Amino acid sequence: MEFTAIIKKGEKQYVALCPELDVVSQGHTIEEALKNLKEAIELYIEEMGIPEGLSEEPLLVTRIGVKYEKAASTVR
Repeated sequence: MEFTAIIKKGEKQYVALCPELDVVSQGHTIEEALKNLKEAIELYIEEMGIPEGLSEEPLLVTRIGVKYEKAASTVR
């Protein structure tokens, strides 16, 4: 099975999240965070099984840009 991994830089380490299973891990590098997340996912499945209704298709995680203009200040 394939799962989604979302990685974010924390204060001291990278935090890796698998949103399908709500499993989180961390590491000092992106590679270490992914390795640790994979191990955490494997342990989760071993203990809890695969949740019912979990799609075989991984989530699509992407970034989008939006236009943002700060409103002009109306100081009197």
